[in-house]
Amino acid sequence: MSRFTLPRDIYHGKGALEALKTLEGKRAIVCVGGSSMKKGGFLQKVEDYLKEAGMEVELFEGIEPDPSVETVMKGAEAMQKFQPDWIVAIGGGSPIDAAKAMWIKYEYPETTFEDMCKVFGLPKLRTKAHFCAIPSTSGTATEVTAFSIITDYQKGIKYPIADFEITPDVAIVDPELTHTMPIKLVAHTGMDAMTHAIEAYVSTANCDYTDGLAIHAIEMIQANLVKSYNGDMESRDAMHNAQCLAGMAFSNALLGIVHSMAHKTGAVFADKGAHIIHGAANAMYLPKVIAFNAKDETAKKRYGVIADYMHLGGSNDDEKVKLLIDYLRKMNDDLNIPHSINHYGADGLPADQGFVAEDVFLERLHDIAANAILDACTGSNPRQPSQEEMEKLLKCCYYDTEVDF
Repeated sequence: MSRFTLPRDIYHGKGALEALKTLEGKRAIVCVGGSSMKKGGFLQKVEDYLKEAGMEVELFEGIEPDPSVETVMKGAEAMQKFQPDWIVAIGGGSPIDAAKAMWIKYEYPETTFEDMCKVFGLPKLRTKAHFCAIPSTSGTATEVTAFSIITDYQKGIKYPIADFEITPDVAIVDPELTHTMPIKLVAHTGMDAMTHAIEAYVSTANCDYTDGLAIHAIEMIQANLVKSYNGDMESRDAMHNAQCLAGMAFSNALLGIVHSMAHKTGAVFADKGAHIIHGAANAMYLPKVIAFNAKDETAKKRYGVIADYMHLGGSNDDEKVKLLIDYLRKMNDDLNIPHSINHYGADGLPADQGFVAEDVFLERLHDIAANAILDACTGSNPRQPSQEEMEKLLKCCYYDTEVDF
């Protein structure tokens, strides 16, 4: 038996933010990140709509990118004091992910972060509050998923929280919130969405209910991501729907080792001033993982189906896999994303995130590989890597060398 879970209500399209006026409750806490939602006037709209719904509103602001365990605990403490019956999270994946974890701690104050990380092991939520998610970026799809990513900076590891209990009750997918995204964010979140859709389609947990969502998301991303990056706002709007469809697919079909590797490399070099942005990590690793997974015949056939839907050509599955890899690498070129870790932060790609030195990478390789194997996303990958294979794969991602094992 399998399970397919989505939010109770998904409001989408321009003006969907007004759906907040229909929520019923007494108190709502709004969780938000930096200043972009405030500058765009969206935060004020959220407050106004909630007040129009008859609620008292409190803000929890300043949730950082890649939210920390400490931020989660502070937010839960604020919720304990305010006692909201609605948690409304607005912004990119970070504030929504943080608010999901805060929600768990709010409802069960004795819960530790370690308890939260037990895969599909959470108690029943909604004893105190319901959850509404409003994404402002087009990638993580956390507004419709059973996942949250929280970083333990002391360990330098991102931990996925996975449980259908944290699937939001309401998702508001309003494309107007994405129109001010910096183009680098458009690129990174877009490739995150592409990775979600591809990994969901080849996951060992795929099913009839997820396949259609994944394939249509891939088609939409192929048609719209680069145009969105180049400033086409109709394509920007389409990408907001595409990433949501990809999220519905992977929340139920799960993911694979592209995400396992991205989770474990994202913050591990932070002490050296290097932070690999999640979407960029996915973009760099995805072609390598496809080559690795395609050694599995079932996965190869499913990659071939993806290539067919993308109209890439090829007379057999081996040719189709190569064409798919080549296409994704060209897409990275078009989005100004490097192909390997050793070029990340170099040559202006992107220089503001720091450079991962070879000696530091090699020194930490064993532990990164071991942690990636233990990541919650590894279990549904079509090919299970050994420690040696994971280390070799990570080296291919560092040096941009061929995956021939």
